[in-house]
Amino acid sequence: MEVIRDLDWCPVLEHGSVVTVGEYDGVHRGHRTVISEMHRLAAERGCATAVVTFDRHPATVVRPESAPLLLCDLDHKLELLAETGVDFTLVVTFDEAQAAVPAEQFAQEILVRCLSARAVVVGADFHFGKGRRGNIETLRQVGATYGYEVVGLPLVKQMTGDGDVISSTSIREALAAGDVERAHRLLGRPFEVRGVVTLGDRRGRQIGVPTANLPTTPDLQIPADGVYAAWYVRPDGAQYPAAVNIGRRPTFYEFAERSLIEAHLIGFRGDLYDETAKVRFVRRLRPERRFDSVDELKAQLRRDIEDAAKCLHT
Repeated sequence: MEVIRDLDWCPVLEHGSVVTVGEYDGVHRGHRTVISEMHRLAAERGCATAVVTFDRHPATVVRPESAPLLLCDLDHKLELLAETGVDFTLVVTFDEAQAAVPAEQFAQEILVRCLSARAVVVGADFHFGKGRRGNIETLRQVGATYGYEVVGLPLVKQMTGDGDVISSTSIREALAAGDVERAHRLLGRPFEVRGVVTLGDRRGRQIGVPTANLPTTPDLQIPADGVYAAWYVRPDGAQYPAAVNIGRRPTFYEFAERSLIEAHLIGFRGDLYDETAKVRFVRRLRPERRFDSVDELKAQLRRDIEDAAKCLHT
């Protein structure tokens, strides 16, 4: 997949492209349905495939007070998009100037001039351009002038019996409730948090349960505070079963600014500091709680590790 970050360096597409546009936060099952349809149309027409996305969530610019937390950062999103087999991803810098661009101008400059669109595939609720005034009808009006077709797809219903609409919002809601299994069903893969292992206060090591500490960032969604069974992946791809605590450690601290992710790798001994970790959540084992003594905490941690190992069949 070729990543385009500058509209002055657009590809030469002799046979045009089939394009989809969106934030694509999480690249979940609904997104992948749209991308699959894009691939199908491109194969019929002999076109390239292209995704247009943004370097940040547009809401962080136009309504920062209510901007949603992200399911993944830009690098992770690009990695997920590359896995879908698209030919190009155009990353639009979304700043105040971009927020002021009318929908028709956006379509002409990006879809027509840069990507030579022959078809555009979007969800039925798609909106774009200044004030989100552009919609599927806007795309069709521009397409009638410049010769591309517009395909609007309905929201994808989850086929697991609970009738969930697959969306980034529903995934955030699941994670905020600690329901990582539901998030997995909606995403089509385990929810994953990435970060660099940092030096903590070594309390885990002092009580016999060493942990890899991953600081959280305020713009990314994480699961609700609690203890989870998860897989921990090191940079070389080695994977370890883990008992993961997310929380503010109320046994030791009366107040912490935000939650910390602490992963105990089952059966691992070694140094993880400064490594980039991937933590893939499987199941919530229990909520976080305060213990009256360190001994009580240690006993519970041993049970958590046993429960995580059973959950992960190790």
